[in-house]
Amino acid sequence: MKVAVSVPDPVFQAAERVCRRMRVSRSRLYAEAVEAYVRLHSDDDITERLNKVYARTSSRLDPALEAASLEVLRRERWK
Repeated sequence: MKVAVSVPDPVFQAAERVCRRMRVSRSRLYAEAVEAYVRLHSDDDITERLNKVYARTSSRLDPALEAASLEVLRRERWK
């Protein structure tokens, strides 16, 4: 798909240098850069959704399970 975007001159010039150094087309450079940016920020959505789920649900252990776990830990030999 063709897209027209505007970038500041210094960014464009730096991108052109990278294209020449890497011997890739401008289209490939921009596509890979956008793909990396999207991948980087896709976790933000997942984290936000998980935070909403955990905000509605208590993560507290059942008191009996918590007591049993603490007892096991007390008996454990720590190096």
